[in-house]
Amino acid sequence: MNTLTQVAPEAATTTELAIEATALQLDGRRGRVFGPVDVAIEPGTLNLITGRAGSGKTSLLLTLVGRMRPNRGSQLTVLGRRLPARTLGVQRRSAAVGIHGLDDLDEEVTVAATLREREAWLAHWYQIVRTPGDARVAEVCAPVFGDSPAPKAKQLVHELDEADNLLLRIALAMLSSPEILVVDDIDALHDTDSRRRVWEALHGLADAGLTIVVSAATSGELSRLGWAVLPTHIRLPEPPARPRARR
Repeated sequence: MNTLTQVAPEAATTTELAIEATALQLDGRRGRVFGPVDVAIEPGTLNLITGRAGSGKTSLLLTLVGRMRPNRGSQLTVLGRRLPARTLGVQRRSAAVGIHGLDDLDEEVTVAATLREREAWLAHWYQIVRTPGDARVAEVCAPVFGDSPAPKAKQLVHELDEADNLLLRIALAMLSSPEILVVDDIDALHDTDSRRRVWEALHGLADAGLTIVVSAATSGELSRLGWAVLPTHIRLPEPPARPRARR
């Protein structure tokens, strides 16, 4: 059983939970991926999943937003919708960022082209979507970048530092007005200042009403930022040892 540390606000009895799970688990071809997990996540909160590589953090995040299907017997309700029966509705109202192969950006194109592609994808078929300039890029990035300068429209994606790259991906995800955002592997950002910038951006989005679940190896950095206790912290156990192949 996973260890769960949860601080429930007084309003929990009157507010519908954003995510509620009981005995949530997932098995793969090589055995247990994660679980069982019991969790209750309040709307408009910043929450954390921790565990070593291979403990199932990414799979749990994707399951919480309807991108992976849990085992039979798992009970999962997201935004009032039971999963997996109402998966499409949850997918439309949520976003996943930082998932390798899911939201990677083409590093050889400009920020403007990246934004135009996302806006074209979200637009109605009859709408004309033009390539944005600096003003539109700044407008889209403002809720995420805060006081930090937004990228320039003509910058190539590979010219962005790692924090700006992840913040841009979050800003692009926010174009669909999600109610839940999951962000994977914040530890992939190599320097402390980059991680601090992203944590502060996520904290601001949660304060604005977005429900966020982030994965990281440990919670130690949050203590240094002064956020030692988050509403929900799921600690996944050590991944099971894999049997060695016989030679």
